[in-house]
Amino acid sequence: MLATSVPLVWKIVIIFVAGCAAGISNGIAGGGTFLSFPTLLALGIPSLTANMSSSVGILPSTFGGIRGFRHELKVHRTLLKELVPTCVLGSVAGTVLLLIGSNHTFSQVIPWLIGMATILFAVSPKVTKLLAKMDRANDPHAVRRRSLFVGIFIASVYGGYFGAGLGIVLLAVMALTLPYDINVLQGLRVALSLLINLIAGVVFIIRGHLALQAVLVLLAGALVGGWLGTILIRRLPPRFVRALVITIGTLTTVKLALGA
Repeated sequence: MLATSVPLVWKIVIIFVAGCAAGISNGIAGGGTFLSFPTLLALGIPSLTANMSSSVGILPSTFGGIRGFRHELKVHRTLLKELVPTCVLGSVAGTVLLLIGSNHTFSQVIPWLIGMATILFAVSPKVTKLLAKMDRANDPHAVRRRSLFVGIFIASVYGGYFGAGLGIVLLAVMALTLPYDINVLQGLRVALSLLINLIAGVVFIIRGHLALQAVLVLLAGALVGGWLGTILIRRLPPRFVRALVITIGTLTTVKLALGA
């Protein structure tokens, strides 16, 4: 078994590399938890502890994104402020479900959630155009706004419970409800992901179910990876970024389905 055969030094190296990979993934589109979570499991950390430790450990992966998308976030800071209560409530609800609910039941649902989110994101440009043509109602923007808040709440619950693919879920919701380009959506995704994971992290720290050594190593790796991911995403064409998001979402869905 990997947990017993790998020396401590190499375990630290493995966790650091997983943190870097998770940080890069989160910097580009999300899904970093899926990289860090199974690594901790393979090293012998119990599933609940691994889940919580992973969520806390990769928090720095979004710091680079906050700086990289500061212009977009400044322009849309009013929207972000409005979404804060929804994210907080959803994240807290998700952590409560994790702590008192059944991991097995929700693990069966996760692949479906990620898969649906990926499909929604993939078809969102066509859906947005179709909705624009159908906007003949008295106040179609109000419908979109309500859908945004409901979708963000559901994404926050999911993020508080199990954050793998949270960025993709958020991108799918916003791509269908907001008329912004990919860079703006990515900026909003980074900020909301940080908030959701931070709230969940506070709850997990209070509960004390953390593998502290693993968390510290993940923190360092995720900080480096998040910075690299943000550099990459700002230099890649929007179509390539969209394709990359869809690819990450598809791979995450397949991996989770096979492991469910």
